[in-house]
Amino acid sequence: MRVLIVTQYFWPEGFYLNDVVASMVSNGIEVDVLTGKPNYPEGKVFNGYTAWGCQQESWRGINILRVPLYPRGQKSAWRLAANYLSFVLSGSIFGLWLLRKRQYDVVFGYGVSPILQTIPAILLAKVKGCKVVSWVQDLWPDSLKATGYVRNQLALDAVKSLVSWIYRHTDLLLLQSQAFVAPVKQLAPTTPVAYQPNSVDAIFTQPPSEAVALPEIPALDTGFPVVFAGNVGAAQAVEVIVEAATRLADHPEIRFVVIGQGSRWEWMNEQVKARGLCNLHLPGRFPVNTMPGLLKKAGAVLVTLTDEPIFAQTIPNKIQAYMAVGRPILASLNGEGARVVAEAEAGLAVPAGDPDRLVDAVLEVFNMSSEQRAAMGASGRRYFMQHFEHEQLVKRMLHHFETLAVKERI
Repeated sequence: MRVLIVTQYFWPEGFYLNDVVASMVSNGIEVDVLTGKPNYPEGKVFNGYTAWGCQQESWRGINILRVPLYPRGQKSAWRLAANYLSFVLSGSIFGLWLLRKRQYDVVFGYGVSPILQTIPAILLAKVKGCKVVSWVQDLWPDSLKATGYVRNQLALDAVKSLVSWIYRHTDLLLLQSQAFVAPVKQLAPTTPVAYQPNSVDAIFTQPPSEAVALPEIPALDTGFPVVFAGNVGAAQAVEVIVEAATRLADHPEIRFVVIGQGSRWEWMNEQVKARGLCNLHLPGRFPVNTMPGLLKKAGAVLVTLTDEPIFAQTIPNKIQAYMAVGRPILASLNGEGARVVAEAEAGLAVPAGDPDRLVDAVLEVFNMSSEQRAAMGASGRRYFMQHFEHEQLVKRMLHHFETLAVKERI
């Protein structure tokens, strides 16, 4: 089977899709990837690449074709919009030329924000006469409104109409959360959907490698570190972390360690200084291969999301990573993510945006015995292996592809 992946983001950018595509190749699938120039998350094109012109390279047996892309920059709405639109245009125009002699059984669009990147996938599938699949990772326009990127209702309605068109012109929508089914079906009642959750890089399921040198983060080496890892943005409601740290200032052995960066990192750093918080540490971002070792040092791991309906339907991918490393989870969020943590008996879930309830949960886990915390972590890991293990999920995805390809051949 030959599969074309259409995605704005790909290696060397750090997305889970990289591992999915590598596993496709190891399962005997011929894969081409049509993508842009790597510039996420810093907003600058990576060394060795240029924003303009087309490039071709190979990685782990994957043929990668890169089209021009306007870099996203930092904290600029218009540059972000230009970044999104540039891939849609380049992928559609240059993609047709670069792939003019190639045939595929399935075209697969990776539907992280922006879902607009599925447009060139739809166009290419139409030209190639094959089926198109999109893996919906985010609900537009809901997430745009919730994060404040777009507030104008006319603009939101226009995006909603465009997303409906994308969904209706896709042969199969794979959904990262079961809670996505109802809102997606509202926009595309006749398009088939299937639950396809995310997994994580295999390094999270393995013992930390001794060959990987861990960065020195003193706050992880003593006391009871509560570790948050990932994007530090508006959607993550990091205000609740600051408030919880403020309330727990008289428990010096409990410290919050936020590993990552994002649009709210500077605000958090300012709050640390303004409030004199000695128990909130912001060491920054580190390579993904160091994360299993760093997370293993945590007394508990923390996931937070904003109290918005859209985020109640989402399973943050860090939940899978936390389960895989076997640490007890503190979940300050609503809906599907909280349900998964509770069902797995992997930790404690409290309402989104409630610092008092988060403080209570932190203290409850802190006061547990090490055996009780280990049992929570082990329960989460078992749940991960049953529901989120990478290879079984890739095989499920390939089964969907093969079923569609057979229907097309018939």
